[in-house]
Amino acid sequence: MTITRRTLLAGSAAAAAGAALGATAAQAYAGSDGTQKPTLTAAQTFEGHDGTQKPTVVLVHGAFADASGWHDVAARLIRAGYPVIAPANPLRGVAADSAYLASVLATIGGPLVLAAHSYGGIVATNAAAGNANVKALVYVAAFAPDQGETLLGLQTRYPGSKLDETALDIRPHGTGVDGYIKKAVFRDVFAGDVPSASTDLMWAGQRPADLRTLQEPSGVPAWKTTPSWYLVARNDKVLPAAAQRFMAQRAGARTIEVDASHVAMIAQPAVTAELIVRAAR
Repeated sequence: MTITRRTLLAGSAAAAAGAALGATAAQAYAGSDGTQKPTLTAAQTFEGHDGTQKPTVVLVHGAFADASGWHDVAARLIRAGYPVIAPANPLRGVAADSAYLASVLATIGGPLVLAAHSYGGIVATNAAAGNANVKALVYVAAFAPDQGETLLGLQTRYPGSKLDETALDIRPHGTGVDGYIKKAVFRDVFAGDVPSASTDLMWAGQRPADLRTLQEPSGVPAWKTTPSWYLVARNDKVLPAAAQRFMAQRAGARTIEVDASHVAMIAQPAVTAELIVRAAR
């Protein structure tokens, strides 16, 4: 987002915490007394319809959205025999959100495939680091940062994003500042190829992002040690396609491109699900 320094002042105090995400998935799920919380054993992991164990697909949503954006993709994966979980992303900060997702991953036995959209990409990139169960990462028009990089830096690296300060409804809260996309521009900026009847609902139910996440640095990226796939949305007005190609190439991701808006998993669910299945295999 092209957000001015003035907008970020209220939330800037938390940015320093992002560089040290600090915990692997197992550590993040330790109890307050230091004891390890139980995870599923191999016998408790899911099996596909054909009796063979399939990896659990974890679908991570981004900002201004919730897990419902994955519904059509999840339905296809479930029909194909994959266990699916789409946890809520708190959208409160890179370090906090990554630690939360890592704690969720630590409760799931067996192999995992993480598929992430938009801001969910930076969360998955950090949460999967050090978790040997994560066998593949799938980025769907998502941020795939290197260590020390920020959302704001990657989004503005190339021109083309329309998600700037004029597009946001900015609302201070007790400890920071939340951003919502304004109704007048929501469809054009976020989901231009989705019917307006759907985008009206998406706008009404959007979950705000704490704007401190924009300048919070990312940690050691999981894509350096975990195979990755990337779906580039050519018509993206949030994260320019050029930025997506840059991140995909740097990560060595197997990449496909589609003519889609930022919400490629909603506009192109079949292609998205197919790419996730390809990674899962």
